[in-house]
Amino acid sequence: MRWWDIDRVLELEKDLFPEDAWSRGMFWSELAHARGPGASRRYVVALEDDQVVGYAGLAAQGAASDSGSEAVGDIQTIAVRRDQWGTGLGGELLTELLRAATAFECTEVMLECRVDNIRAQKLYERYGFEPIGFRRGYYQPGNVDALVMRLTTKPDSDSADGSTSEQGTETNG
Repeated sequence: MRWWDIDRVLELEKDLFPEDAWSRGMFWSELAHARGPGASRRYVVALEDDQVVGYAGLAAQGAASDSGSEAVGDIQTIAVRRDQWGTGLGGELLTELLRAATAFECTEVMLECRVDNIRAQKLYERYGFEPIGFRRGYYQPGNVDALVMRLTTKPDSDSADGSTSEQGTETNG
């Protein structure tokens, strides 16, 4: 995703998340951290006939190579236009984010998902995410709870692409 995609992304954002859509400034802020040597974000768009049909973003914190500590990825958003639901596009976007998490050397990836978004929860579970808790009233102004999910990508665990890794390497980017 680049700055010139923001207006098209906002159209889809407002359609899919009318109560808690991100603002232009929020996307600009995220993209400001997506390029250069200190990049800690990865945002992607899916296009069809020059129309945005999906987008996704990941933030990485505590880059392992910088601090010696374990990096954690946080999926910020995944959105797919309604007429693309069931096509596998959500999985493709998630796969791209998990590749980015691997590139950022993340040992785990976290996300929040609306408790009423069963479709998304099933997608994340297919990729090995497990529920670990709730955040009450997380989505505002609707006061909807969030299910917190985690995928561990350490060498002795299932890899970020949903397959078991003998050597601890993950795919996705």
